[in-house]
Amino acid sequence: MMRWRGRDTYGLLLLLGGLAGLAAGPAAALTPATLESVVSVLPVWPEPAPDAGGRRQRLEEPEASAVAVKPGGYLVTNLHVLRDARRVDVRLADGRLLPAEIVGRDPPTDLAVLKVEAALPPLPPGPAPALAAPVCAVGNQFGLGLSVTCGVVSAVHRTGTGFNPIEDFVQTDAAINPGASGGALVDGEGRLVGVVSAIFTKQTDANIGVNFATSVPLVMRVVEDLIAHGRVLRGRSGLRVAELSEAERGRLAGAVVQAVASGGAAEAAGIRPGDVVTRVGERPIRRASDVSSAFYMYRPGARAELEIRRDGGTLRITLELAP
Repeated sequence: MMRWRGRDTYGLLLLLGGLAGLAAGPAAALTPATLESVVSVLPVWPEPAPDAGGRRQRLEEPEASAVAVKPGGYLVTNLHVLRDARRVDVRLADGRLLPAEIVGRDPPTDLAVLKVEAALPPLPPGPAPALAAPVCAVGNQFGLGLSVTCGVVSAVHRTGTGFNPIEDFVQTDAAINPGASGGALVDGEGRLVGVVSAIFTKQTDANIGVNFATSVPLVMRVVEDLIAHGRVLRGRSGLRVAELSEAERGRLAGAVVQAVASGGAAEAAGIRPGDVVTRVGERPIRRASDVSSAFYMYRPGARAELEIRRDGGTLRITLELAP
């Protein structure tokens, strides 16, 4: 059996004290105004069809969360929270219950925008969080009302998890459970760094310390288009990528160009099948799913700077995304 000697006990106390300070950091930055920026979402589903016996089984109406991100009562939440709700109400931190208008939905990112007639303070967006940075999740966990849980950033730019076609997740070990979807992930300064989106579980719908929040850059990109246009305006790259072979992954990271659309943006930029995309803008590419997520940040007509590996050399190519 291992035993702690006196010197080791002192070291353990220092470590625990440091971790306690780390966890207290973002919690200390939370204020009543922060909680006023997060609301509980109460979707109301359509009346279910009767079964063979003429009985109607009442569907559970789970509560969830949403975050104020723009002045004028604009909130962002997860689309899976709304599903086919015939009405959506929100409950404010002070207990008031207000009707919400669905402004727009974006299935690829599982995001949706709501609007309420209330002057809710938008959470200020924060910079991209660093690994192991302290963060707190604020949401309506299990429908019990708003609560705060804290942890650290476990990973950034997670893609390919299987939840959404387009992903850019901040992973955290802050405890997150059903009802927190659409809630806020805030940093040590109380700034929004993500919108809680998914729990990675194994045959159980409970927190096991691997939780995902959609990054603020992707959230705001979607929110701005949904408010302005009712849909997300996507630029088309004109290329299709795939994972590198095992042998190729021994030499480099990235995604191989599998096909280039005739007359498309990639062909016009000089990209060829067999090229390996290693960077899109400031985003390093480590797997094929990173490419679609990186291009999702660009609107039609925007220019993306790509780093390409070809024939052992590195090329920098400017691609103008097509409508």
